[in-house]
Amino acid sequence: MLAAPIRRRMPAAALLAGVVAAGLLVHAALPDSAATDIAGDALYAAAAYLAVALIAPALPVLAVGGIAAAWCVSVELFQLTGLPLEWGARFAPVMLVLGTVFDARDILVYVLTIVVLTAVHVLVRHRR
Repeated sequence: MLAAPIRRRMPAAALLAGVVAAGLLVHAALPDSAATDIAGDALYAAAAYLAVALIAPALPVLAVGGIAAAWCVSVELFQLTGLPLEWGARFAPVMLVLGTVFDARDILVYVLTIVVLTAVHVLVRHRR
């Protein structure tokens, strides 16, 4: 039988892989539009949430959501410096992690996505 931390990490790892794959598909295969931007933001927030859950499976669910939201908002605010855009021009994969330019709507999408994921996580943990 697998140890509890491994059992908790496996679903997060599988979901994270799926979310990253979906995000890369949205980025590479779909035309740039408001809908794909919002989808990409939601997938980014989901990836942040799942990464926190994967790294620290024993954290309380609200802490997972808070850390993921803090990461997403911090990255969006960091875009105000212009550095992510500059770095992304030199090495394109940086844009997938740090974005390029600030958009306040992104913060709203991040927070709403993380609130929903936190609620689902609470329900799943409660059912166990």
